[in-house]
Amino acid sequence: MHRENHLVSRIGWLRAAVLGANDGIVSTASLIVGVAAAAATQSDVLIAGVAGLVAGAMSMAAGEYVSVSSQSDTEQADLARERKELGEDEASEHAELAAIYEERGVEPDLARKVAEQLMAKDALGAHARDELGMSEITTARPVQAALTSAATFAVGAAMPLLMVIVSPATLLVPLVSAASLLFLALLGAIGARAGGANLLRATARVTFWGALAMALTAAGRQPCLRDSDR
Repeated sequence: MHRENHLVSRIGWLRAAVLGANDGIVSTASLIVGVAAAAATQSDVLIAGVAGLVAGAMSMAAGEYVSVSSQSDTEQADLARERKELGEDEASEHAELAAIYEERGVEPDLARKVAEQLMAKDALGAHARDELGMSEITTARPVQAALTSAATFAVGAAMPLLMVIVSPATLLVPLVSAASLLFLALLGAIGARAGGANLLRATARVTFWGALAMALTAAGRQPCLRDSDR
């Protein structure tokens, strides 16, 4: 028998990667457009963009690590409680597991036998998987999420920054905005390809919401930047 590679196994790092890259493009492009619209020099825009890249990547890493660590702490607490219950009343835990299989359509006698055999091999693993819904695929990985988000944020943020370097100062705002929309579309296509999703739907979703967020963020920054120049 061959070992199948399912796309669902990519959920952990793919979610963090798409989130990081999308945030990198949107926040950095919005920052660049807002600063450029305030009549800043091209070098000032570049410095602001680089600062946004570094700060954003560190923020994404810290945020992902803290949030996913919270999930991991909850999982470990549930496992500890389940381990305690197995030690105190294994018979009740066996009946509980058998009842879960019955609810899924297994005949009562067979459900009890399945529960008995699975618990004989790995009682805690059986309850973690079938009672708590935990699996190797869904287990929280804080470090992986943090590194993935930080790296993809930096890659996403580097794209608008590259446009600042190659664009004429007079066309900085429209070129960065247009290029960022293309980058968002590319991100949607890559994410769809990696996750096996519908290419057109995923691309349109990422582009639309990213463009909306970028427009609202840039619009909110411009009045603040203009006020600070007075």
